[in-house]
Amino acid sequence: MKIYKLSLALLIMGMCTLTSCSDKLELQNPNQPTTGTFGNTIDDLEDAVIACYHHIRMEGTFARVGYTIDMTRGDEVWNASQVWYLPFDNWNDPTTDDINQWSWRDWYYVINICNFVITKCEEHTGTATERYQRAYGQALFIRSLAYYNLAVYYQNPALILSYHDYSTLQGLYAPNKEDGDADEWAQFDRVMDQIEVDLQSAMELLPSRDAGGEWAKGRATKGSAAGLYARVLMQRHKYSDALTVLKNIIGGQYGHYDLVDNYGDNFREGSAYENNIESLFEVQFLDYGTQGSTDEWTPVNVSKDASQGHAVESNCGPGDFGGWADLSAAPWLYHLYKAERTTDGKLDPRLYWTIGTYEDDWANFEYGNMCYGSEMSSTENVVTNTQNGGLPIAKYTNLRTGLYSSVVVGLKCGINIRLIRFSDILLRAAECENEVNGPTQQAIDWINKVRRRAHLEDLQLADFPTKDKLFEQIANVERPKEFGCEYGRGFDLLRWGFFYDNDRMKQLKEHSSYRVTSDKSRAKEAVTYGSSGVQSSFDTFVAGHEFLPINQGTLEVNPNLVGNSANYNKDNSSYFTRNGWSVHPVVDL
Repeated sequence: MKIYKLSLALLIMGMCTLTSCSDKLELQNPNQPTTGTFGNTIDDLEDAVIACYHHIRMEGTFARVGYTIDMTRGDEVWNASQVWYLPFDNWNDPTTDDINQWSWRDWYYVINICNFVITKCEEHTGTATERYQRAYGQALFIRSLAYYNLAVYYQNPALILSYHDYSTLQGLYAPNKEDGDADEWAQFDRVMDQIEVDLQSAMELLPSRDAGGEWAKGRATKGSAAGLYARVLMQRHKYSDALTVLKNIIGGQYGHYDLVDNYGDNFREGSAYENNIESLFEVQFLDYGTQGSTDEWTPVNVSKDASQGHAVESNCGPGDFGGWADLSAAPWLYHLYKAERTTDGKLDPRLYWTIGTYEDDWANFEYGNMCYGSEMSSTENVVTNTQNGGLPIAKYTNLRTGLYSSVVVGLKCGINIRLIRFSDILLRAAECENEVNGPTQQAIDWINKVRRRAHLEDLQLADFPTKDKLFEQIANVERPKEFGCEYGRGFDLLRWGFFYDNDRMKQLKEHSSYRVTSDKSRAKEAVTYGSSGVQSSFDTFVAGHEFLPINQGTLEVNPNLVGNSANYNKDNSSYFTRNGWSVHPVVDL
């Protein structure tokens, strides 16, 4: 489902006043929807749900920085421009940085609209038809997605659950702290508790992708809610509960999902590839050439001519091909792919779709050694940034698709972003199985299903005698190679507690090492942490900055808000300790 823009006046009261010399007559414009007249029918609410979907593809949600900020928080991406995103990449973002406020702003726009739908649906309990249930379930899912991002980005966001709250300043300026809260984590847990409740309801209300038919293409379904629910449970180390949900997804309880044969089909635009059997939920963007002309950079910059594309490609695209030359793949990830050959002696095909490098193996593979329609050279590397170097990121760009000769600049890229893929379900199930029962053959089998698509040899249980060693394989081999340079790695590092262990921090510094150089011949060179000229994103990590600080301007506008650990540079390791959680030790593979 490619969602087209609808103009929806949810927060505007339209009133027209006519005056004469002696009397005043107040008339309501019958053509202007108001909060009193709109939303009282299921047709209205279904339109409002479309607005909910529309706002998850704004600049601060998934059309640009809401997606790419987490790319920089991973250990397999670094900032080649050394300007844009640099505070996020360096883990020391100041409270005065306006960019870090964009995701906060845009996710609350999403929440506001979802709250309208949810509140109206709850008021129509007597007419709980299938259409109402689907509208209600979709709004609950999207609001959960919003709060999940807010909680894992900002730690202690304010929780607003009813549209009626906006009728007073007290409700509008919601607090993010209650009396008796020990620290910022109390609000984090409060928000995550609500997400769990909402997703359980959504799993009941929504149809499966199979039952939904054409309706389900691009919309949230039971599988979408279940996939996000499992992520939320894992973020809180509820591995046994998450394992049950993940097994049900794999078993088809929420619809049939499987891996597509070609890994690259997850990163192309067009109806032949998008909303495929592997996708539990993806953000819908219009194919390039079918879009409007106006880029909607903010939620208030709405236009009926919106382009409805994303700018991930612009941030990742190499400068020589018109990109903004910001984000690059870490040398560690490149050499991780190169370290293991397929069963027929070839490179892992996932490298082709993740990092834009020339390789002899690509001569007759897919579109060959092409970069935006130009033949790549075996002697001169394509780099992200001509001044600082970097390996270009190919994922969610057209570098490898063969469609365009240059970067599609602005909010114009039409490749749907697949937020939850079945491969993620399999690897998460393996991780949970290992945490609960591991190491086990079942965990190995789920991993091997993902590896077989990449034509890699099966792992053997005998090679993983301990839970810690199998975790190392999942965390630092299987997940980076399957999801390298995608949104989500920062979420993983946080739940694994890598920030709270000295050996893990050393490992992160090694993984994220890079060399700033204009010498293109050194682009694919392996780097060693601590060697001359080598930097690491994690060298400048400031305690508490595994979260983004709540912007100072936001705190000043809302007197009921308090900062989080990043605002106060506060170490968060005690949260792990008091929950009884532990960080897996580093294991050599």
